[in-house]
Amino acid sequence: QVQLVESGGGLVQAGASRRLSCVVSRSIGSIPVMGWYRQAPGKQRNMVATITSNGMINYADSVKGRFTISRDDATNTMYLQMNSLKPEDTAVYYCNAQIQVAQIWGRGTQVTVSA
Repeated sequence: QVQLVESGGGLVQAGASRRLSCVVSRSIGSIPVMGWYRQAPGKQRNMVATITSNGMINYADSVKGRFTISRDDATNTMYLQMNSLKPEDTAVYYCNAQIQVAQIWGRGTQVTVSA
């Protein structure tokens, strides 16, 4: 059973930066697509950024130019560098891996941005 463990969340002020990490319990080199999603209270879970095994990246319009997704296959870790954070970025951030037909999720890490 593949496990994803997020870390790096917390309370930050608007304009600050934060880096989230997602450690995977197996080699990620062959995982076709990984990504970060977020869910604010009372809202649906939405894609923030995805990255494929060959390096193709996609961002939600709301985070383009501020967030950067990356993956380190040597350490089985995916990152989300978040800069210029805004209060509307407040959410639980989830790590996701698409393995064959399965969607694997982490338990999430809370990011709260104060005005």
